Formats: sequence, structure tokens, C-alpha cells
Amino acid sequence: MKRHLLIATLALIATGAARAHGDVKCTTPKAEWRGQMELQSKLVNEGWKVRKVKVENGCYEVYGFDPKGQKAEAFFDPKTFEPVLPAGQAAAK
Repeated sequence: MKRHLLIATLALIATGAARAHGDVKCTTPKAEWRGQMELQSKLVNEGWKVRKVKVENGCYEVYGFDPKGQKAEAFFDPKTFEPVLPAGQAAAK
């Protein structure tokens, strides 16, 4: 799972698609969301340096640096913490 998260995040960064806010949307009901601090702690444990976590289009949007030290902007489902890709974007294999 950790590898899938890293691969998906790097795919977002490499394509610049993470900046396409209009193409990223999460539909999880707010009552089912887990906390932003829980996501931040998870990412920090995976080697991220998180600068900011905010809500954008129903997703958690994370700004910071990935485990390789590269600047990152990534979106995550607020219930599962799975990376969310812009519409039409496939995860890197």
C-alpha cells in the first residue's frame, strides 16, 4: 500500500495534474471523514514533510515534500487516505 501511495503521488507530481483542482473530486460524506492530523501523521511516518493539509473539492489536499524530498501537492480521499487522481488520469504502474 505504501508503494502504491508513493507511485500515485509521484505520478501526480510528474504530470502536473495535481494542480488541476477542477478535475479532482471526492464524494465521501463528511460524517465518514477521518481527521486531517491522522493523514498528516500517516504521511510523516512514510517519510513526507507535510507543510499544510486543507480541504479542496471534498478531498484532503496536501502540500509538502515527498519521501524523496521533492516538492509535492497531492490529493487524498478523506475516508481511506488513498491518493485521488484527476478525472481521466490513471495511476502509474
